Amino acid sequence: MKKVGWKNARLADKDIAKEIGHLKEQPGKDIGVAGGPGPARSLSRLGLIDEYKVTVHPVVLGRGKPLFGEMDDRLKLKLIRTRTLRSGGVFLHYETIRRSEVSR
Repeated sequence: MKKVGWKNARLADKDIAKEIGHLKEQPGKDIGVAGGPGPARSLSRLGLIDEYKVTVHPVVLGRGKPLFGEMDDRLKLKLIRTRTLRSGGVFLHYETIRRSEVSR
């Protein structure tokens, strides 16, 4: 990708951890990332996700990709909120517990 055409967007062409870290330091709204296993796994490995908002749908497929796949380290999460949806799905909101917070 050479350029983006979306409003309020710019192309991140450097180290993604540095780019997102810089964005997180800026004032303004939260940064949201929608996607499946790939983005979640990549950003989790870099320690860039503060909260996870996951919707679980009551469908059994028997196979597929796990949300986080093979992770190097275990994620420690604190459940903040749940909501049952009319469809039968469940919305789960987790906060990331950093290693420094675990040792307290």
